[in-house]
Amino acid sequence: MSQINWDQSIRHFIQQSASASPTPGGGSTAALAAALGSAMTSMVCNLTQGEKYAEAQPHMIETAKQMELTIRKCEELLAADIASFDTYMSVLKMPSLTEEGKLLRKQAIQLAAIRAIDVPLELMEVCKSGIEHASGIAESSNKNVISDLGIGAILFHSAAESALLTIRINLGSLKDAELKQQYADKAELLMKQITAIKTKTMAAVNDRLVN
Repeated sequence: MSQINWDQSIRHFIQQSASASPTPGGGSTAALAAALGSAMTSMVCNLTQGEKYAEAQPHMIETAKQMELTIRKCEELLAADIASFDTYMSVLKMPSLTEEGKLLRKQAIQLAAIRAIDVPLELMEVCKSGIEHASGIAESSNKNVISDLGIGAILFHSAAESALLTIRINLGSLKDAELKQQYADKAELLMKQITAIKTKTMAAVNDRLVN
């Protein structure tokens, strides 16, 4: 299992991601991107304070709190992504010399596959919530950092799209056709919703950049 945690340097994470080790991989990188989207959104909130923004300040304070919670959740999901991959690789090594062994291995693989889908799906839900919060302050935030808010929205969208790719590849290991379709439908709907929010947010951001 990769020894990756939130307290290590950016350099270490990038080096580990670039190495031959399969983790941290795309799922972990997506969680980090979502955390950075949260950080950008929080920064905008923290720079929209004081008398000039008195009317918007309560909303900014609450949004910043939500972004702090989102960052913590992304940390958990980064670790969960690595753990789910390691679990999946472990069950592939289970003995299958007997019929009972084959059955147990098959069941374990399906459970591990489900977990490997649940984690990025949860990240997509986190991204949807995060980009909704970013969108909610697009009109009232400090104009001097509106580009940073746009970057936050882009990061949330990119993280969600990355998580969707992880889901799609892991769906290939799921044998239950009905469950596979349910997961696929849910993920595609989330992506559609997130994309719509991003489009709305970026329209507001770009309008404020030129006006």
